[in-house]
Amino acid sequence: MKRRTFLSASAGALAAPALLRAPAFAAGDLELLQPGVLKSATEGTFPPFSFRAPDGKLDGLEMRIMGEIADRLGLAYEPVVIKWESMLIGLQADQYDIVGNAMGITAERQQQVTFCDGWLESGAQLIVPAASDIAGAEGTSGKRIGVITASIFVPLVEGWGAEAVHYRADIDAMMDTVNGQVDGMVTDSIAGAYAIALANLPLKLVGGLHSPYQMGWAVKKGKPNLVTAINTTRAAMVADGTVARLFDDLIGYDPSPAEPVRSLL
Repeated sequence: MKRRTFLSASAGALAAPALLRAPAFAAGDLELLQPGVLKSATEGTFPPFSFRAPDGKLDGLEMRIMGEIADRLGLAYEPVVIKWESMLIGLQADQYDIVGNAMGITAERQQQVTFCDGWLESGAQLIVPAASDIAGAEGTSGKRIGVITASIFVPLVEGWGAEAVHYRADIDAMMDTVNGQVDGMVTDSIAGAYAIALANLPLKLVGGLHSPYQMGWAVKKGKPNLVTAINTTRAAMVADGTVARLFDDLIGYDPSPAEPVRSLL
């Protein structure tokens, strides 16, 4: 996912329950464009983050977690569908309150906007057959591992001592892994988990993330109350298992970072 600088276990209990309650901000104190309504920018065409379900309604990781946060804050959730390249421009122009679309947290972007705490962590992930005894990168030496040609995964796999078998598409590498033509494959963790869940493939994610990175939600600078309320609410949802439940059918686990990149307020 080059344009976003774009699955890990649940972060677990992050703090005592009393510390995870959202601050009691009045509607007028949340710095929203329209009191009582959280307007959030999304592409709507970026599965598993945001996409159209068969009934035409927006669904995805982003839609589910953002909708639950809005509900817990007593706000109406209003997705605003917009193209990726226009998202930060629209945010600065006050077209919406937040960019809910998955966006990599970078130093350059932090100069332009305030990111809420990182809500998702991904990276390169080793995927093997469900019955495989390979438990991680250390077990791939001498094995045949599928990778996308010219991707950053090629030197990674070769560094493990494995033979990098080149493919033009992830799905081809996945199917060859299922069929035993290769011993495993490497791809982005969330993309891989979603593909496995969607097609019910007999594959599993093993080992930790390699070259991990975090995604955040961008808010226009000068809105500390909104950022604080969202951060606290999201943390409570991780701790009480809500995030894991919301994401289970899409990717099968909670990708919340154990140590989120914190907001610069």
